[in-house]
Amino acid sequence: MTIADRWLLPDGVEELLPEQAAQAESLRRKLLDLYASWGYELVVPPLIEFTESLLVGLEHDIDIQTFKVVDQLSGRTMGIRADITPQTARIDAHSLNREGPVRLCYAGSVLHTKPQSLLASRSPIQLGAELYGDATLGADLEMISLMLETLRAAGVDQVTLDLGHVSIYRALVAQAGLDTDAEQQLSDALQRKAAVDIETAIANSISDPALAAMMRALSQLNGDRSVLERAKIALADAPAVVAKAIDDLATVADQITARMPEINLYFDLSELRGYHYHTGLVFAALAPGHGQAVANGGRYDDIGQVFGRARPATGFNTDLKALLNYLSPEQSAATVDSIFAPDSSLLSAEDSLSLWQTVQTLRAQGERVVCALSGQTSAPNCHRYLQLQQGQWQIVND
Repeated sequence: MTIADRWLLPDGVEELLPEQAAQAESLRRKLLDLYASWGYELVVPPLIEFTESLLVGLEHDIDIQTFKVVDQLSGRTMGIRADITPQTARIDAHSLNREGPVRLCYAGSVLHTKPQSLLASRSPIQLGAELYGDATLGADLEMISLMLETLRAAGVDQVTLDLGHVSIYRALVAQAGLDTDAEQQLSDALQRKAAVDIETAIANSISDPALAAMMRALSQLNGDRSVLERAKIALADAPAVVAKAIDDLATVADQITARMPEINLYFDLSELRGYHYHTGLVFAALAPGHGQAVANGGRYDDIGQVFGRARPATGFNTDLKALLNYLSPEQSAATVDSIFAPDSSLLSAEDSLSLWQTVQTLRAQGERVVCALSGQTSAPNCHRYLQLQQGQWQIVND
């Protein structure tokens, strides 16, 4: 690498310069304060853990997204986290070990070996919330509502809430008795919405005509609220858990529409994002100008079992960096107008001390004061100056 190339960062890895960093920190504080107002407690899991705890019980996709290194102290393999959610599950199940509902939130950097989509960052700042210990629909509704409030606070408009329920597909697969390979082939085809591949997978693995017809119908059950009525008809002969899942989706839709009528609703009953990880209701928020979901989540019960304590769980997360693109001009102006103070080394001892005392008083009042060094006459974002007038330090505008 030449000297000219040493400033280059790896593809998909970014840095935040002062203005963006100030915006990100301001938004992070705002959103964590929002979560605190809902009763969510902040946790800060480590950036790196032994892979035995970081990856155990998770799907293969997370494993291949995780950078791995060897711990020089123990010789064991460690992983740089690609997702904070499993860490919060460990904290709930083992470190806290509380009874009843536990609400946790977090904000921290994660690292991916490959971008999750064409334009995605490999170093997002993952921000989210998780609710453990409650298996009711009320917990899912709280999580969806908090996710939408997060986007509202970040200035994201025209949000579409995409709702699905993996229990529907799970029930049909269980009834069909598919082996692992056949199930994987069918779920991959459904996730890609590949009609020909879906038909081939159904023809190769499901001999029962009625069950094949329901699975075929499932691939077409996406769209507006009418999808739920169509699903009740098309999946009428499915196991009872399917009807319960459809009813749950209707209840959530009614509640969200009542609470936030401006939210557009979209239903996709064959949505299998994180299929091997999620266990029930799944949801995502879509916004104009963003090629992938700007936030997503769902229910993932019993993940704590690998830590010796199975717990109901639901949660969501988003990328703080991606949210910066939606800030309004007022929100984007996160830079504080600062005060510039003269170089105290050029002053008398008495004036230098009084300048120091004035500067510290201003800082205690919440002002940002930059003190000159080595002949410096200005500083970025400083449009006010301290000047000595009649023995008193006064703030003047430039």
